Amino acid sequence: MSSANKNLSIPELDQLTKLENAKIGIVTAEWNHDITFAMRDSCIAELKKYGCDDEDLFSISVPGAFELPSGAKLLLSNHKIDAVICIGCVIKGETKHDEYISNAVASGIMTLSVVSGKPVIFGVLTPNDMQQAIDRAGGKHGNKGVEAAHSAIKMIHLATKVKKLDKKKIGF
Repeated sequence: MSSANKNLSIPELDQLTKLENAKIGIVTAEWNHDITFAMRDSCIAELKKYGCDDEDLFSISVPGAFELPSGAKLLLSNHKIDAVICIGCVIKGETKHDEYISNAVASGIMTLSVVSGKPVIFGVLTPNDMQQAIDRAGGKHGNKGVEAAHSAIKMIHLATKVKKLDKKKIGF
């Protein structure tokens, strides 16, 4: 379903369960800071709602969306982190600059996630204009920061389940 018809911040399928002792990094782009910091604040509030304490959260900021993968790598390299949430906003402009940035950021985040073996969550808006960004940073479509928190929670729980799998049951 398109986001035009739905609030993305309301989980639909399964209930989220509380986290226990999960360490989560949050990297926020300073560019479009009114949008990104609103997303970050909602993300942090949602993580706390599901059991994260202040000492379990590692929040840093980077100049722009392009630097999100580097910031995430710094957190993963220097702290025992269970997941990193990358928050940014790349608004379409008059040139193709937004496409190059968005593609590079998405690729960098995915590569880091696969290489590190840790969930690195893509909480980056790619709207056509500022109104679409506002609508997704606490407006009529919810808050992408909340959605990113939900993704991190689900991926941390999945990682825990996979570690506990009985090898005999999965064919090894």
